[in-house]
Amino acid sequence: MHEHTPRPLISGRPSAPLHGAIAVPGDKSISHRALMFGALAIGETRIEGLLTGEDVLRTAAAMRALGAEVTARADGTWLVAGRGVGGLTEPADVLDMGNSGTAARLLCGILATHPLFAVMTGDASLRKRPMRRVIDPLTATGARFASREGGRLPLAIEGARDAMPLDYRVPVPSAQVKSAVLLAGLNARGITRVEEPEATRDHSENMLRHFGATVRVELAGAGRIIELQGQPELLAADVVVPGDPSSAAFPLVAALLVPGSRVIIGGVGLNPLRTGLFTCLEEMGASIVIQNRRTEGGEPVGDLDVTAGPLRGADIPGERAPSMIDEYPILAVAAACAAGTTRLRGLKELRVKESDRLSATAALLSVNGAKVEIEGDDLIIHGTGAPPAGGGAVETHMDHRIAMSALVLGMATASPVTADDAGFIETSFPGFAALMNGAGAAIHAKAS
Repeated sequence: MHEHTPRPLISGRPSAPLHGAIAVPGDKSISHRALMFGALAIGETRIEGLLTGEDVLRTAAAMRALGAEVTARADGTWLVAGRGVGGLTEPADVLDMGNSGTAARLLCGILATHPLFAVMTGDASLRKRPMRRVIDPLTATGARFASREGGRLPLAIEGARDAMPLDYRVPVPSAQVKSAVLLAGLNARGITRVEEPEATRDHSENMLRHFGATVRVELAGAGRIIELQGQPELLAADVVVPGDPSSAAFPLVAALLVPGSRVIIGGVGLNPLRTGLFTCLEEMGASIVIQNRRTEGGEPVGDLDVTAGPLRGADIPGERAPSMIDEYPILAVAAACAAGTTRLRGLKELRVKESDRLSATAALLSVNGAKVEIEGDDLIIHGTGAPPAGGGAVETHMDHRIAMSALVLGMATASPVTADDAGFIETSFPGFAALMNGAGAAIHAKAS
């Protein structure tokens, strides 16, 4: 069912600077949520700019299997005819979430409070990832879960008939866990309350409001308390999905590292809980100018004008992690080309991503000649002010962000860099190599 043939790619120094105006794929987090909320709303929601990577297509298929009508139109827009909160129907077959942890965990929240039976699975990578962090809180709604050892997929879910609202304190900052609890609260009577110790991306809260739910947010130290009024009538609302800041990170860092480059990345989401990477790069001396700021679908958006230039090392605080959890591998690549030492603090959460992303990031750099060490949960990178030598073959561990980070590093190093398997890039950034090559990069399939 999930046969996968590795697709190695090799990336070398471009013959000229990178240049041009590019658009990155739609935000993955917002794309998943637009499909889910559209399915839970009354009426027809029109979505523009939806990311059509494999992960999001799995969410579209799951919402169809649960009774919503989801249609892709020839002009690139998507239409979702929703069932209303509580109106989803039992799926006839297993829901296959592919490689998407976001889709799987958020869907657990939706299914927990719908009185139906469903079974969820995923690819080899997703079947290794822990789901207990959502199973544990969601069980208190009255839902029943049966999983493999350690809370791993495949997972059978029997939704609660008369769901109880949750009052839950998220133990580790996680937008996915928070969102799963809020989504469960949609079909529970009364008020669902979530307390998070540190603020994490708030796309669910923004989109819930956009579709007409009553959401109250109160600041509590570094964290937030979110309250959702249960059983609202969500009404169809059109969504324009902004460019994904996590995807923009790759062409952005490439433009900083290839001498003489200037690239404009249009329509990127600028939610302050997602832009930690931009802050870090600016602290390292990067030239990133934000133009044409605007709001779309409850989210701030702008165009990034990026110019190449020297970077310096920086001490990156651990509390910034929730706003850039997916950007550490590409930030580490920038740090390897900077002058001086960069310390990325508090990366414990990276050990449970698609791969052990902390070890994989350190290996990506060291196999290409960078001096790097892991101290506790910190990653320390000793930059010399010039790119490392390169020439390494990077083990991607089925992790799309490790693969893209390796290919960006190869644009700066003297010798080309190989990603042993770049097939998984399509799950989140369809057409990545073609887009980068269009701006002047030199990424090619590696001859076997």
